[in-house]
Amino acid sequence: MAHKEITLLKEQLAKLDDKKFDLEAWKDRTLIFLERIFGIDNSKIKLIKALHYDYSSWNLRDTAAVGKVKGEDPVKIQAREILSATIAELEKLGLPKTSGDNKKIERLLEEELTGKQVKEIDAILNSNETNKTESINKVLETLGKKKLASIIAKTLID
Repeated sequence: MAHKEITLLKEQLAKLDDKKFDLEAWKDRTLIFLERIFGIDNSKIKLIKALHYDYSSWNLRDTAAVGKVKGEDPVKIQAREILSATIAELEKLGLPKTSGDNKKIERLLEEELTGKQVKEIDAILNSNETNKTESINKVLETLGKKKLASIIAKTLID
């Protein structure tokens, strides 16, 4: 479970109620956390970046009317909804799989394997095969212990 991440986001949720709330500072801090959790191109990040106060005269009038009815700033309402949905997602689904780790492993394999072996593994990964692990094991068994040990060591170090 993503306990640490949920705690960070709940803290950000609570900061929406601070008397000295600064939207830009709050957005910066929230973006740091979301980028670490979900990656740079996540839709939640785009939603947080899009939060802003619109100071046009019509919007101020509409916001003032809405504020009196709901009792809260519409930007804070939107921010609260984004974070609440994000927290719910983490609680129910856990952390997303990171593609950065996969890319690092793919890069290492491309460096250490022959082109034919890389193509075989790609074909297995993209197939509808039910036991992909066993098929990939067969390809990797041909490498030998030293080569596998080198790949594992580089994976741990990089």
